[in-house]
Amino acid sequence: MAEKKLNIEECSIWDDAKQMLYKAQRDGVETVWDRLLQQTPHCHFGESGVCCRNCTMGPCRISKKSPLGVCGADADVIVARNFGRFVTGGAAGHSDHGRDCIEALHAVAHGETEDYQIKDEAKLLRIAAEVGIETTGREVLEVAKDLADEFFENYGSTKNELSFIGRVPEVRRNLWKKLGVTPRGMDREIAEMMHRTHMGCDNDAANTMLHVARTCLADGWAGSMIATEISDILFGTPSPRKATVNLGVLKKDQVNILVHGHNPIVSEKVMEAVDDPELIALAKEKGATGINLVGLCCTGNELMMRHGIPMAGNHLMTELAIITGAAELIIVDYQCIMPSLVQVGDCYHTKMVTTADKARFTGAEHVKFEMHNGAAQARKVVRMAIERFPLRDPARVEIPEGPVDIVTGFSNEALLDALGGSLTPLIDAIKAGKVRGAVGIVGCNNPKYKHDFCNVNLAKELIKRDILVIATGCVTTAAGKAGLLVPEAISQAGPGLQEICGALGIPPVIHMGSCVDNARILQLCALLAGELGVDISDLPVAASSPEWYSEKAAAIGTYAVASGIYTHLGHPPNITGSKIVTDLALSGFDDLIGACFVIEPDPFKAAALIDERITTKRKGLGLSA
Repeated sequence: MAEKKLNIEECSIWDDAKQMLYKAQRDGVETVWDRLLQQTPHCHFGESGVCCRNCTMGPCRISKKSPLGVCGADADVIVARNFGRFVTGGAAGHSDHGRDCIEALHAVAHGETEDYQIKDEAKLLRIAAEVGIETTGREVLEVAKDLADEFFENYGSTKNELSFIGRVPEVRRNLWKKLGVTPRGMDREIAEMMHRTHMGCDNDAANTMLHVARTCLADGWAGSMIATEISDILFGTPSPRKATVNLGVLKKDQVNILVHGHNPIVSEKVMEAVDDPELIALAKEKGATGINLVGLCCTGNELMMRHGIPMAGNHLMTELAIITGAAELIIVDYQCIMPSLVQVGDCYHTKMVTTADKARFTGAEHVKFEMHNGAAQARKVVRMAIERFPLRDPARVEIPEGPVDIVTGFSNEALLDALGGSLTPLIDAIKAGKVRGAVGIVGCNNPKYKHDFCNVNLAKELIKRDILVIATGCVTTAAGKAGLLVPEAISQAGPGLQEICGALGIPPVIHMGSCVDNARILQLCALLAGELGVDISDLPVAASSPEWYSEKAAAIGTYAVASGIYTHLGHPPNITGSKIVTDLALSGFDDLIGACFVIEPDPFKAAALIDERITTKRKGLGLSA
């Protein structure tokens, strides 16, 4: 059999990505696309979700010849259990990120660290008052102690509701209560899902799927939302600012440090350290003109939103950033980090540094960041990067040209400021049909797709139809590189969106942050529904993750649907082996909770389907199509 050959022109829509893929071939470096080719075709049983490994009577594979596992579980039960565990992994990732943020707030409040402070006291007091904490006449740190304790309670088993349940429209809360899916505690729902999917527990697929919804709702309205709000409190609430994206943000004459992962607790300290005059002087002693910090993936989103730090790329660009030969150090925390980065770095002079005990990588150097030593550890790793600069081989350095300008920083607070402090102008624009609706395009890259083809073209098609697009996570870099995250992009939008965005001076695609910041979109939808006196499911809104891959993305999609938001995916989760689960996801949930998933790999067809849904919702509100 002839060896499969990678077609680089079909791997990505971006010149900087293809330039680095050709360089990887010349340098003999394997990338994620090469490994995908080696793994194709994938296991049919795994793709359809009918392989069960939950006990050692198996593993069992369901087929026409063998319709039941050893225990008697059929395809519907096995698929539901597998999907439950899959999204629980994603919810656990987001919620553990949120827990780390609570621990940081707790340490600041109790004076256990001098390295971190409260940057947005007004937001701290506002959030505290929202969840019922007395703020009048009290010291900020005393309020912070109570807020940390309140948020910790969202992870336990003593409460029956989450702190932010009041943000959910009453009609939606009543529906959740009726269905028995009101989220209680983050850890409680995760533990119960693992219990339910143990052999001999929940063997009713539909019932398991209801707890899938409950677990994911806890992620959206607690784990992710808490992470977002505390990050704003500790590091500042984002406001619009300029930044740049693509591999061209790397610099040949400077020490290049890449930060990658999801938690700003590490990257914020690294950002401060690169401005240390002593370290800048050391970099110049080593022959560099300075130190250049750039972001990857969601940690990059966090720094870009708050400080305008440039972004090198999204998930599928992480290996390629190292292949430039210009990266001295890649500092990671957790989530969406490919183990291959260690091996790719070994092909050059790039060192990978891990910072969290829950995310260590064989071959990387571990420098543990804790609340009491963040600043010192940040200076340590920046010094490590500087020491590696003389090891760089200039003959192997190749940096694509042309960073692209973007505008970032649209938190809900910033969006309200742009609207004059009220949602009324946006609601009026929606009623008039100038903004026909809004779609959050979020999440990942997947090498099964031509890199960013679906992300970019879906966004372009939607804004042509006067549908505002909100981008988070890896979609951000895609939209930015396509020139959609600047006000001038209104020329690509429909006439109504041109008018509204032009008047506000904002792009037709607005950047709201990292993956956990999808909670900002949830809150915005809830605010709009509250102003209109309707449920979220009545709004002309949708969500999409065209190139998703991760457990977290599945959890995000599920909490969007369970919150009442029609959600498009480019490909299905591993559930197609069960008719009950598939039908529930694609139609049954619509009847049950007012929203469902839709699967469509073609971004142009997906845009038409989303547009049709938005038209239906507009008519339901008595608005013109």
